[in-house]
Amino acid sequence: MRPKGSLVALLCAAAACAAAPAAARAPLAIGAVVPELLDPGLQASTVAAAKRAGVADTARVTITWQRGQRTIDPGLLSDLRNGIDRARAAGVDVYLDAYPADSSETPTTAAQQAQFATWLAGAVKGIPGLRHVIVGNEPNLNLFWAPQFGPAGQDAAAAGYERLLARTYDAVKRVARRVEVVGGTLAHSGTNKRGTGRDTHSPARFVLDLGSAYRASHRTKPIMDAFSYHPYMERADLPPTFRHNPLANPITIADYGRLVSVLDRAFGGTAQKGRTLPLVYDEFGVEARVPSAHGELYSGKEPPTTHPVTEATQARYYADAFHLAACQPTVRTIMVFRLIDSPFLASFQSGVFYADRHTPKSSLAAVRTAAGRFRAASVTGCAALLAPRPIVDWKRGELTCDTDCAFVETYRRTGSSAAAAVLRGTARAGVPTRLPRSKLKAGRYRIALRVSATAYRANAFTTTSPVVG
Repeated sequence: MRPKGSLVALLCAAAACAAAPAAARAPLAIGAVVPELLDPGLQASTVAAAKRAGVADTARVTITWQRGQRTIDPGLLSDLRNGIDRARAAGVDVYLDAYPADSSETPTTAAQQAQFATWLAGAVKGIPGLRHVIVGNEPNLNLFWAPQFGPAGQDAAAAGYERLLARTYDAVKRVARRVEVVGGTLAHSGTNKRGTGRDTHSPARFVLDLGSAYRASHRTKPIMDAFSYHPYMERADLPPTFRHNPLANPITIADYGRLVSVLDRAFGGTAQKGRTLPLVYDEFGVEARVPSAHGELYSGKEPPTTHPVTEATQARYYADAFHLAACQPTVRTIMVFRLIDSPFLASFQSGVFYADRHTPKSSLAAVRTAAGRFRAASVTGCAALLAPRPIVDWKRGELTCDTDCAFVETYRRTGSSAAAAVLRGTARAGVPTRLPRSKLKAGRYRIALRVSATAYRANAFTTTSPVVG
């Protein structure tokens, strides 16, 4: 038990440092989302623009499905194949993203899911050389998947998406065994509250429920080969290096440790990879203010929640995001959303080209330089970037870390340097963990809590301060 009249408590933290040494990884692939690749008249210029911006390692293009469809429209397939072929000829690795057109088209029944899987497998078969297909888009939001909750409040979205992903995985592998099936595509935040009018699930809750559905299915093979994620910040003026409280719903790009921990908890010990699952950040955008000189290219009104930044800040934030992704061991690629601004201010002005599709923003040169720097096989600066103090919530005898952690609690009687008790344990990211109870005589003690991240080598440091009561 904790000693009566314990007057002391303090926090000490050991920080996550550089990722633990591992086998050499491939350089980070840096790309962009390019819906223009579907337009035959824009395919050549779009590939050239991506090259000019230095974000042409990968590209993502999307197609959408409606209930009842079993085959892709031949004209769309032809345009898609031509665009992908043109990009591949230029050395661009294309990801095809396929998802229901909107939440009213959610494939909730077995028959509808079979239709979707057949439709997508046919599209994949019709595009020789395609290497990656992404299944779904932000299924933790009711904008893209409904219903989110079942009649008893259960997570209907994660369970339904797991079934769709399994069926689609099998259908794609039957026609193209080597095509990589990418699952997830989660939005960075959600509320986990039913009946709000915009029902959503937090990424952690959704991944854990996805894992529960997978385990309950007793499936003996994977449902995905990689996991895609949209690690946006909540607003454009929040830097990518910002890390959230371990109990917060959002998981953004600097919260990598919590995302990997959740994947491990969801799928560890099954046929589906979890902690080692390759990560694809297939959307990350920083919206920049539109200068008045280019205002005629845009229409509508900017949402007040966006908080767009200057183009110089946009460039800096993209560089920070590339750096973070390059230092995160299981991240394979990051894609700018979008390469070219949307002309509608209610949408995204996160590109490095204005909406006329050819005029570059002042951020382009810096983004190109950053992409060249951080696509190296061995990136410098990771220790400094990943070594801030871990975020630790310590109260009422519970500890919560923002990444998987180990802790050491040392009790020293006031006025003595000798340790009266040393207690050790571990905690999972975002999971409140009850600290061990110490069997000590009542009195005054100093308690030093030393926390270190277990996913990284830690540069430990300790601070203590008494709390008198």
